[in-house]
Amino acid sequence: MNLIKKVLCVAALLPALALRGADAGKVLDLLDLSRSGLEKVAELHKQGQDSLASSALLDYFKGRTGVKSVGVNPEKPKLTKEERRWADEGLEHKFFVHKGYQPSYFYGDDINWQYWPVKDNELRWQLHRTKWWVPMGKAYRVTGDEKYAREWVLQYRDWIKKNPLTEFKGIKDKDMEEVDNVYFAWRPLEVCDRLEHQIEQFELFLPSAEFTPEFLIDFLDNYHRHATFANSHYSAQGNHLLFEAQRVIFAGSFFPEFKDAASWRKAGVDILNREIKKQVFPDGVQFELDPGYHMACVNIFGKALQMMDANGYRGEFPQSYLDTMKNMVEFTYNIAFPDFTLPVFSDNKLHTKHGVQGNYRIWRKFFPKDQALRYFATDGKKGKLPEYTSRAFTNGGFYVMRNGWDSTATVMVLKAGPAGEWHNQYDNGTFEMWTNGRNFFPDSGSFIYGGDEEVLKQRNWFRQTAVHNTLTLYDKNLQTRESKLLKWEATPQGDVAVVETPGYDGLTHRRAVFFVDKKFYVIADEAYGDAEGDVALHYQLLPCDPLENTVKKSVSTAFADGNNITLRVFGADKMEAEEGWMSPAYRVKKARPAYAFRSAKKAGKPSRFITVIYPTDAANPANHDIKAAYKGKYSPTSATLEVIVDGKKYPLSYTL
Repeated sequence: MNLIKKVLCVAALLPALALRGADAGKVLDLLDLSRSGLEKVAELHKQGQDSLASSALLDYFKGRTGVKSVGVNPEKPKLTKEERRWADEGLEHKFFVHKGYQPSYFYGDDINWQYWPVKDNELRWQLHRTKWWVPMGKAYRVTGDEKYAREWVLQYRDWIKKNPLTEFKGIKDKDMEEVDNVYFAWRPLEVCDRLEHQIEQFELFLPSAEFTPEFLIDFLDNYHRHATFANSHYSAQGNHLLFEAQRVIFAGSFFPEFKDAASWRKAGVDILNREIKKQVFPDGVQFELDPGYHMACVNIFGKALQMMDANGYRGEFPQSYLDTMKNMVEFTYNIAFPDFTLPVFSDNKLHTKHGVQGNYRIWRKFFPKDQALRYFATDGKKGKLPEYTSRAFTNGGFYVMRNGWDSTATVMVLKAGPAGEWHNQYDNGTFEMWTNGRNFFPDSGSFIYGGDEEVLKQRNWFRQTAVHNTLTLYDKNLQTRESKLLKWEATPQGDVAVVETPGYDGLTHRRAVFFVDKKFYVIADEAYGDAEGDVALHYQLLPCDPLENTVKKSVSTAFADGNNITLRVFGADKMEAEEGWMSPAYRVKKARPAYAFRSAKKAGKPSRFITVIYPTDAANPANHDIKAAYKGKYSPTSATLEVIVDGKKYPLSYTL
């Protein structure tokens, strides 16, 4: 939120648009009429016949070749049933704004662009992304029905009239309901979203009789205002800045007729070339530590390349840009589970196979020689799997311990890295674990982003350290989110990762994860320092009806298909159930079992736990005989422990 405040505390913005429409002469002056194909437009404008010049300009755009876009195919658009519904509802002013708010709200016969039915900031911001306009364009092309084009033109002009770009006075010490509408309508992220998608609308509606020369002038005037504003009001950092730069590149590439187009392209390219070095760690992890935004950033970098390449500007990105993108792609398919889902760490949502694999197919265009990417993009029909299984991304703090890549594999993704940025949570040391087709420890997710006090309360619940698979002191959030790697070793016989987080004043959490025989996981947690009080390990299972044993301090799943796990904790004083929720999508949450294993830590003495997570196909997973204990006293440089499962001993140790 602080970034938003910074980038939007601007003053003396551009003047509002006159309500009677744009001045054709002034708009024509924004264009480089010396370009090939614009000779007739230039001559008519020179003669002062701007109405005829506007008609000639429309003819030019209808016949224009040599400029390409990255988006829908206007000649053969694909209109899904869902998009058709959004288009038809849009005709009735029931606007699709956010998938978290369905069915769509009615915004009035006389559209109220400031309507705020739920005090979620995203609902009001994303209204101004006008997501239903592209579906209306697709519906127009598929059906040929002019009602879609007619309504689009009316709504487009209505938006311009009711959302002028005026002076913005900031939001300090203001309730959100008192903030000027410009804060929502002209936030740089929304401005740039419109920059990209109005290109698609332009292409889809251009053949319509409703797309008149007068409307073209209004469109170009509004579009130029957007690009000019965006290019002078970039966000300070983060994915917003990347989105904005990419979309300014789109503006300069698709409308090279504007005199400012070259400067827009240059600004966007300069930002992306700079930010790809700042926002992406050497191992390819984007610094927000959110798998969903990570994929989005790969696509931002890729779409900018595609747009520039399609229009002859590819040389403005160096090879290092592509090399970093490749690292980002490799990170993505390494943390993915065999069903193509990604961990729901930070503010990520649960992505479908269709969505993730669709990204792989797009990314193959940039990296055709990446055989692993080819394998995942084609469901194994082509390409080949990586020669390794486990892998560490030490800069971003993600550690993948797997024994294979197919649906029978067992995979854990451990997260313990730097502080990250806004979307990152207080979750250092947490993990997700997937085996034989099932994710047994999905992350909590985020549920919602931000808004009034009630909305923020809901968001903050999901961000708590205590609702992740990690350790807390008095169930409080971590005071610092900086973890460091102490040891990583991956061998055919097993893996070990040792990470450490100085999470609280006087307490450091060291976590060692062993992937024993590439079959099951043992977690050795040591909380040391001068702090004293309630130390707890928290574990969150997937929604299920578990088998609990508070005496043994264990819990097991009991799925009828036999694909189960049993978890047992040693070193805790007691085991207790907690409130548990997981959020796979925006404003969607599901109840699930959650537990705390508590120990009363004494000052200067460590609390030490051992957790065994044992995947099993046994009819009763709780019947496994599991024992574990540390061997010897606590050491700041090593640990030795022994785990026994059904009579078989597993000696485990690490030395730093």
